[in-house]
Amino acid sequence: MSQGLDDGDADALSALANAPPPSTAGNRKTHSQQLRTNTGTNFKRHPKQNHRQHSLDDARISAAIDEFGNHSDEDDDNDFYPYATSSSFSESSHSDPNSQNHFFHGNNNSNSHNSNSNSSSSFEDQHPLPEFSASGGGAGIFKAPSRSAVHPGRPTALELRPHPLKETQVGRFIRTIACTETQLWAGQESGVRFWNFSDAFEPGLGIGGRARRGDEDAAPFYESANTPPTTCLMIDCASKLVWSGHKDGKIRSWKMDQQPADDTPFKEGLSWQANQRGAVLSMVTSSYGDIWMGSENGVIKVWPWEAVEKSLALSPEERHMAALLVERSSIDLKSQATINGVCHISSSDVKFLLSDKVKAKVWAAGDARTRELLKVYNVDGQIDNRIDSSEREQPPEEEPSVRPSNSKSKKEKQQGGSFLQRSRNAIIGAADAVRRVATKGTGAFTAEDAKKTEALLLAYDGSIWTGCSNGLIVQWDANGNRLHDFHHHHCAVLCFCTYGPRIWVGYVSGMVQVIDLEGNLIAGWIAHNGPVIKMVVGNGSVFSLATHGGIRGWYISSPGPLDNILRPELSKREHMYTTLETVRLMVGTWNVGQGKPCHDALVSWVGSQASDVDILVVGLQEVDMGAGFLAMSAAKETLGVEGSSNGQWWQDAMGKAMGEGSTFERVGSRQLAGLLIAIWVRKSLRTHVGDLDVGAVACGLGRALGNKGGVGLRLRVYDRIMCFVNCHLAAHLEAVTRRNQDFDHIYKNIAFGRTSNNTSGMAKYLFLCCSLALSTYLFWVSSSFAFPWLILILSACVSSTAQSLRPTNSVVINPDEGKPDLAEADMVIFCGDFNYRLFGITYDEARDFVSQRSFDWLREKDQLRAEMKAGKVFHGMREALIRFPPTYKFERGKPGLGGYDSGEKKRIPAWCDRILYRDNRSSPTSECSLACPVVASIFLYEACMDVIESDHKPVRCKFKVQVAHVDRSVRRQEFGKIFKSNEKIKSIREELRCVPDTSLSTNKIVLQNSDTRPLSITNKSTKDDAIFQILCDGHSAVKDNEEPEYRQRGSFGFPRWLEVAPAVGIIKPGSTAEILVHHDDTHTSDDVEGAGQSWRSEDTRDRVAMLSVVIRGSRSTETKSHQCHVRYRYSPKASSSGSSGSGHMEPQPKGYGSKKHPSSHHRSFAKHGDDHHRSSRHE
Repeated sequence: MSQGLDDGDADALSALANAPPPSTAGNRKTHSQQLRTNTGTNFKRHPKQNHRQHSLDDARISAAIDEFGNHSDEDDDNDFYPYATSSSFSESSHSDPNSQNHFFHGNNNSNSHNSNSNSSSSFEDQHPLPEFSASGGGAGIFKAPSRSAVHPGRPTALELRPHPLKETQVGRFIRTIACTETQLWAGQESGVRFWNFSDAFEPGLGIGGRARRGDEDAAPFYESANTPPTTCLMIDCASKLVWSGHKDGKIRSWKMDQQPADDTPFKEGLSWQANQRGAVLSMVTSSYGDIWMGSENGVIKVWPWEAVEKSLALSPEERHMAALLVERSSIDLKSQATINGVCHISSSDVKFLLSDKVKAKVWAAGDARTRELLKVYNVDGQIDNRIDSSEREQPPEEEPSVRPSNSKSKKEKQQGGSFLQRSRNAIIGAADAVRRVATKGTGAFTAEDAKKTEALLLAYDGSIWTGCSNGLIVQWDANGNRLHDFHHHHCAVLCFCTYGPRIWVGYVSGMVQVIDLEGNLIAGWIAHNGPVIKMVVGNGSVFSLATHGGIRGWYISSPGPLDNILRPELSKREHMYTTLETVRLMVGTWNVGQGKPCHDALVSWVGSQASDVDILVVGLQEVDMGAGFLAMSAAKETLGVEGSSNGQWWQDAMGKAMGEGSTFERVGSRQLAGLLIAIWVRKSLRTHVGDLDVGAVACGLGRALGNKGGVGLRLRVYDRIMCFVNCHLAAHLEAVTRRNQDFDHIYKNIAFGRTSNNTSGMAKYLFLCCSLALSTYLFWVSSSFAFPWLILILSACVSSTAQSLRPTNSVVINPDEGKPDLAEADMVIFCGDFNYRLFGITYDEARDFVSQRSFDWLREKDQLRAEMKAGKVFHGMREALIRFPPTYKFERGKPGLGGYDSGEKKRIPAWCDRILYRDNRSSPTSECSLACPVVASIFLYEACMDVIESDHKPVRCKFKVQVAHVDRSVRRQEFGKIFKSNEKIKSIREELRCVPDTSLSTNKIVLQNSDTRPLSITNKSTKDDAIFQILCDGHSAVKDNEEPEYRQRGSFGFPRWLEVAPAVGIIKPGSTAEILVHHDDTHTSDDVEGAGQSWRSEDTRDRVAMLSVVIRGSRSTETKSHQCHVRYRYSPKASSSGSSGSGHMEPQPKGYGSKKHPSSHHRSFAKHGDDHHRSSRHE
């Protein structure tokens, strides 16, 4: 095209190149839709040159059209979508190229300042810019996620505690929950709290209320005084206590059904030091009321109920004495199992304890890295059986070290072989050493970790269920024999709970599944957007706790008819709980070329436009570069370490430019080699913004180096997910396909989450030392022999090893298998140096079009636009119409459009630096609602052409984002109104209260001389299973004709002289279950040391117990109970046989010195049976 220029045109172009720099006295100017100049600078015209007053004459326009291909208005209509834009604005922007030549004369400070301020202040009054939309969106992984007022893919849940922002939960995360029929208790890092179910539908306290940030929308609750972190909870309804285990090794008690003042934290009751050297990891109450505790290093201790009962009877003033009494009564099973210095109990952490009431055993599960994952204990604390859930597989053999194949003597190695060969061997050997060190720290137990026991459950039919970290569910019989394996989900199982014939399974992916006792999958849904770490049953619901602290309640019949009624009814009231918000967002991108600009440049780029935005995101490229830095960055990434001094400088400088501290708060950042992304949020909006997660994907050499790639941030804004990704794609004009592949790689593989690392402490240091030494050595090699590629190869090796060793938590947590994290976001913004160039045009031609501001023609030669139009990249994403000069490539320090590269290469100007986005809209006419919760439009898209510190110009883009979100407090109230008033729901709930009709063979049993008597329970129903559980309402020792004074043991436990087996089970319709009631003659006393009466006088009395047989249906919310009186009549012969061989006046309680073991009680049974029994045992 340069040949077609006349002398005047050539002179005009030469004048652009020789233009003097602008004055720095005034404010910097920008080229955008609002402010434009002809050349981007104010220069004095050469007196001999005639500057053209037109863009291109008609002849040149025709020539350009012929040369660059056909261009029609129809193409513009198909490609440009002026969302929410008036037609007049859209037409004016396309019709006349001359309309783009708006001159702005900024010769003095006041004019320039006023123009900028007017642009900012009129943000709300401006019209949205027209946009170009890429093809290929709306399908597959590039389709915007489906949203609705009520989730259509899962049962409707009671949101007792909505998902809080994790930044608000520091030091207060909820780690476990437990349930009664009237309350839900939660153990958190600062103590415990509880909710009364009577307040479940009440509104939250809101911002500024009694609740702290993060609990504004939660149902009203009560908190305890501060304690060390709570690790486990246990319910004891008989004593009306909740027991909590803590990280400091203490066990604490809390009274149930208390009503503390709103602002007064309630205090603990009895507490004692359970373990001096570790945290309390698990607790369970045995069927005799004894408290079992599992701790670190294989410690298992038992506290007999008699000692606990005496301590509870002491006054608050005697608290210290009470604690000492309990502490001294403990029985350490590990100490008892140590013979001649050899302990037969593993030293792995005891993370799970389970009481088997069917076979009178206690199940324990420990650390994944022991081969004895499950143990079964008799009541005397000795191991009854050992179950190896790894199926006795041989441990992986030690991997032999890799050595170079050519084995030569030291002398031969010194003399023979080229330098390249020696360097190659050094690289391979060192990389292998690094790999082996890291493998020993992270991957040596990979096979074992995949089978790690994460959850333990006793079902009502007596079978034991274990969940593994690879998603495997294993069913065992009561004798420890492996029965069946089930695999319904690929993610780790984290928790179980059971109700009747159903088992609920919680996964790390956030999924909840319901299976039957045969292992068949009944239903499954995504319950939370984070791992489900605990599930409990109470008040007719299953409550699930997510790792972020959100708690939801699912009706026990879900999924079922109730959900089919609740979902549409709640959707009809959408308008009552929908809230619309407007968020002003600005995104900036700049390839800084390893430079550090002045403060004025940063103010010009972001500071001048930050006054009217709420969220500001900045993406930088080439913050740091160089082979040595890339190698070091790859090594640091392997250890989960990121960042650099330059990156920190940039964040501090950007914060200073925008007013960080006074107006904005820095929320987070992520750096990968030279890529950096950071985000700032206005303080007034900070309450509604959080849950920041970061991610990075390398696209450099071998998809391992960070010189090319992407870094991203994900956060929640008004409970909607927004993702920001800063990219640096492959360079060079011809690398279009590579750039498309880079985008595809980033989009599919970026995974957001907290930095996690499984490397052990020693391995970290060894790995870091190897990496540093290797990087230093190769940096010397590259400096001495000019082989920088050696460092890049090493970096790729190290980073590839890191990629393979690093855990893929985020991918596993993703609920939709194979679906990228970005596909789940409501809004995605890509920014960065995409490196797409102008094609089919020469340098001179491009310069001419730029000088004439003929951007319509240049856009037709834009590689990115062509690839987006063809649906090959950025599928379905949108970009505002570009009306600023190309931002690449410039000579540093040269202002204006005359600064374009004029060196030997003369790189063609191009729009390398871009900002694109996608929101929830499926069509241009979609309006903001809960079905389309995020709708964005662009009001500013411009480049700062006056910034001269890099070969790229910074770009910024302003968005106006409408966000529709749910007022969860109001929706919970509406949920309650529907649940309580809907007649169909009332009818279904009434049906679920039905309990099968059952009968007992007798209501009185008399035992003598170690007698065993049967007790039959008959299910008279013809269609429903009957679930039974036998509890002890009280026991006493009496003489003839005395009225018994019943005492209850912990969790309605049995007295030690009585054995009932099985104490829990399922009876099929029309069937009968036979229960054996047995007197244990090894019992000598109901009291422990310090008893008021001697065991001889106590032994002469009869003993009585009141048994309650609690019955419920397979899905009934109510229970019925039958009473059965058991009496043991004293016999001198029994006394003689029972006391023979006993040399102690005050023997230990039965179960810790005998061969028979009283059955222990699982927490879920305490919950199911005890709570139901208390509410209905007198019906």
